[in-house]
Amino acid sequence: MHLSLFATLFSIGLSVSAAPTKRASVCNGRAELCNRGYGNVTFLSSHDSYAISEDIFALARTQELDLPGQLDLGVRMLQAQSHMSSLFDGGLVVDYLKTVKSWLDNNPNEVLTFLFTNPEGLSLTDVWKPAFDEAGITDLAYVPPTKPMKRGDWPTLGEFIDSGKRVIVFLDYGVDDSVDFILSEFTMLWEPPFSVTDSTFPCSVNRISGPLSTVDHLNMLNHNLNINIIPIGDGLHRMTNSINSILANAYGCSGLAGGVAPNFVMLDFVNIGHGLDAVNLLNGF
Repeated sequence: MHLSLFATLFSIGLSVSAAPTKRASVCNGRAELCNRGYGNVTFLSSHDSYAISEDIFALARTQELDLPGQLDLGVRMLQAQSHMSSLFDGGLVVDYLKTVKSWLDNNPNEVLTFLFTNPEGLSLTDVWKPAFDEAGITDLAYVPPTKPMKRGDWPTLGEFIDSGKRVIVFLDYGVDDSVDFILSEFTMLWEPPFSVTDSTFPCSVNRISGPLSTVDHLNMLNHNLNINIIPIGDGLHRMTNSINSILANAYGCSGLAGGVAPNFVMLDFVNIGHGLDAVNLLNGF
């Protein structure tokens, strides 16, 4: 199937909500996104964004660019695993957050999403919130008026920016009501299978919970391959992060998402291939 058809299929599903004039005239790099709801935008996402190395023999690395480099490239969701890791030590979460906060301060018209894993069930009040407080991100974090939020009920990017609450924080497990800005991922965002080894990325709803229907959830592509050999060169990543591969994956998942484009496209090695070009096409640009 040709790229133009992919773009047409997804552009049909895009809608721009009417809204009053906003102070923000450019949102996430485009004026057209200011009046578009968060649930109607596709964002480039960095898988294991902390696992940074240029050493091709660092088996657990998933990115080559540092955090500011990933964000400057166009990444607008940072995913990270927060447990103790013998494979790749990305440093303290609070230092990670401070690095991102510095970038946010220098880029006031950007909406950013965090997606953290919490496999050890660390306390929201004793561990997570203090890290966000110390980094200075708590005051930027968005608190939904109701939880869970339906896909179509999220603010526009312009509303996020104008309110000063332009950081969305999702956590996969261990979420309760003790910290209002840390949001339960799977009650509002479904994922297809992860640790995929099939380069065709067959799609199914793999992780989801809560009362909302599948189509009322946000959705994400886990568009990164797990392989059993050490890749030499970047040919595999260029193929995986190609426009054709990403759009084929998006098309394969669209039927499960009500015929719309994914909200997040999560990639390894975001600087290799054409991930941002694919995301722009999914956004109708």
